[in-house]
Amino acid sequence: MSVLSPVLDRLDQSLDKSLERLFDLLRVKSISTDPAYAAECRKGAEWLVADLKTIGFEASVRDTPGHPMVVAHHDGPAGSPHVLFYGHYDVQPVDPIELWESDPFAPAIKEVGPGHKVITGRGSADDKGQLMTFVEACRAWKAVHGGLPCKITLLFEGEEESGSPSLKPFLEANAAELKADFALVCDTGMWDRDTPAISTALRGLVGEEITIHAADRDLHSGEFGGAAANPIRILARILADIHDKTGRVTIPGFYDGVEETPSQVLKSWESLGETADDFLGPIGLSVPAGEKGRSVLELVWARPTAEFNGITGGYTGKGFKTVIAAQASAKVSFRLVHKQNPDKIRAAFRKFVEERLPADCSVEFHKHGGSPAIQLSYDSLFLTKAKQALSDEWPKPAVMIAMGGSIPIVGDFQTYLGMESLLVGFGLSDDRIHSPNEKYELSSFHKGQRSWARILDALTR
Repeated sequence: MSVLSPVLDRLDQSLDKSLERLFDLLRVKSISTDPAYAAECRKGAEWLVADLKTIGFEASVRDTPGHPMVVAHHDGPAGSPHVLFYGHYDVQPVDPIELWESDPFAPAIKEVGPGHKVITGRGSADDKGQLMTFVEACRAWKAVHGGLPCKITLLFEGEEESGSPSLKPFLEANAAELKADFALVCDTGMWDRDTPAISTALRGLVGEEITIHAADRDLHSGEFGGAAANPIRILARILADIHDKTGRVTIPGFYDGVEETPSQVLKSWESLGETADDFLGPIGLSVPAGEKGRSVLELVWARPTAEFNGITGGYTGKGFKTVIAAQASAKVSFRLVHKQNPDKIRAAFRKFVEERLPADCSVEFHKHGGSPAIQLSYDSLFLTKAKQALSDEWPKPAVMIAMGGSIPIVGDFQTYLGMESLLVGFGLSDDRIHSPNEKYELSSFHKGQRSWARILDALTR
């Protein structure tokens, strides 16, 4: 008999007990963004520490200027890998409360269809249910074998939903303690209810706010129109110049470091069957607006973007006012992929704008964050082992996907701890995270535990 089989059996037998523990944690109102719930956030951290100690982890609450971190360690066999597992115990606010079908902090099992059950409650999917799948896998392994298959460090954050202000200083101050061979991050999802996924890439981000200044005051458009520079028109022309007719970004050097996605990966994405109608139809659109000749999944997972997130200038109130504005502003964001350099992208954009300014106009730039993209090696041994482990557990083989958004912690692990991250989670797109009536599939919680047990076994062989 393999060392894995009795662990899986233990998880099956202990499902009810594991649900009781999860429900205890879900009842804690750990809303990090509201100071009124500071005591509840600490209560959540203390609950986790107490629970981890029952498994044999050396666990502690670590104070920060904000909400506390939970750090825990457990030794493994000599020569085994050392993994750092990350999750967060804080949750989003529940407003608007009147849209909830039940108390958000009174978790329950709800049957939503024949044989289809979900766990309801704030934090069930994001991220308490997810992090507890890993804790339960460790608990079962320890109960069966008296130890864990590898050395494990746990880091549970209490400020993920409020911008993680304490995280980077904490990583810097505790880098020697937290550094491991690689990180496991659970704050991701599956492709569908039967198909597990590993996220191999996250797009980076550069944010810029620009303000074009012209005359020293707003002007009467009848008196000055045709003679005075109009910053709204200047801004509109600059923004229009950023894309060509094929959807490509025209900023010089923008595509430096952008690599083509391997053909076998593109084929695996094609096999998922996601069409433009499937992706855009639910939001009332049908025609992809990005680079021509690329699928919607490639556009949102593997290609860089330039998007305009807000434009202001002149009179925007009710009615009509015939003015030429003194200034006009725009918020512009760039999603980065592969080896694009955020600093170079920012500098190239600013030069692009400055070269298009009339002689008697000026521009101000305001920086709004910048982070590089994350790209795991497609032939990583850890990735290959985890993919097979997931495929062994679920009805359909695991797929390698990417994420159009960003998970800052992954970049922080790379920057401050020099570690790559393996992103595996069991959430679904309809889990309503951040919204009323959040839920987590019971199958995600149960098979998520079994999946982590399989991954731990695979990573140590």
